[in-house]
Amino acid sequence: LAQQRLLGHVSRAPRWAVAQKFPAQEQMTRLLDNDVQVGRTGALTPVARLKPVNLAGVTVTNATLHNEDEICRKDIRIGDRVIVRRAGDVIPQIVSVVMNRRPRNARGFKMPSRCPVCGSEVIRAEGEAVSRCSGGLYCPAQRKEALKHFASRRAMDIAGLGEKLVEQLVDRALVSTPADLYRLSLDELAALDRMGEKSATNLLAQLEASKHTTLARFLFALGIREVGEATARSLAAYFGDLQALGQADGETLQKAPDVGPIVAAHIRAFFRQPHNLDVIDQLLRAGNRWKPPVAAQPGSTATLEGKTFVLTGALSRPRGEIKEQLQARGAKVTGSVSRKTSYVVAGSDAGSKLDKANQLGVKVLDEDGLNELLGSP
Repeated sequence: LAQQRLLGHVSRAPRWAVAQKFPAQEQMTRLLDNDVQVGRTGALTPVARLKPVNLAGVTVTNATLHNEDEICRKDIRIGDRVIVRRAGDVIPQIVSVVMNRRPRNARGFKMPSRCPVCGSEVIRAEGEAVSRCSGGLYCPAQRKEALKHFASRRAMDIAGLGEKLVEQLVDRALVSTPADLYRLSLDELAALDRMGEKSATNLLAQLEASKHTTLARFLFALGIREVGEATARSLAAYFGDLQALGQADGETLQKAPDVGPIVAAHIRAFFRQPHNLDVIDQLLRAGNRWKPPVAAQPGSTATLEGKTFVLTGALSRPRGEIKEQLQARGAKVTGSVSRKTSYVVAGSDAGSKLDKANQLGVKVLDEDGLNELLGSP
């Protein structure tokens, strides 16, 4: 157990566990063509267009090909008969090629030298398998994906700003960076397709509400390479201040939990780019702000390490905010009460979770008790 605690968790799973799964179902189909998609970091991902095939109850028409090296390793060519499965019963992928059924006119694939979206040069860094567009924010594909990520539920949580709306905003040159979102007017939004005055008013309200966020969410929303939710929380808890994080050198960054030399290099590279600093400055001037995280001093100790909390009932603050405060102190927040639960934080109208806590003898805290435990005023 001590080793498990030492290894810790990433955002989706513990580092000390391995899941054993049943073998995925496989089917044979034909590869019709290869396309290339450009992601928010500029990564070019080849995607196989398949003859539709039913796989585990789902009709599969596309499959990821990962990168150029993977295509070469499996010798995948357009026109081939291929074996397809859903990795983890979710993501379609090509397992292998049926070589004895390869047609004579099968064609190989080569990664384009120019971005298929903006025409910028495609660069593949030494030692990396991924090819990337060098267009940055100039590339509409990266711009769109960066904005979708910025508005996503786990980032700035801007409800109503979906994929179609982001595409319209970029295509009409109304938005180039996340900061431009906060300069949109009611008239501009109401004039968009499938947007009336009421929808536009609601979106403006959501944009205003999103300004009250946390440093962890803000960092995650910026889309820094290799900085996911868990790493963003660690950085927010360790540095507690955006300026301190931006000025930290590689050695200082690696003192934060979950940050190694590669992540530190990506963070340093991000904060060295003038256009990134300009966007951050615009976001701050637009009114984005957050309360300092609990335990926000470099080298602070995780005072709630090993403790498990459950939140229930109506609380005066958003549960996400309370959860992040607890996680910043090293605590774990779960959704169910058990004998291993350390504390149940109960607001008004708490129901079955409070009853179970009392039944099991788990300590129950009201919000005043929680604030005292966290050291909040």
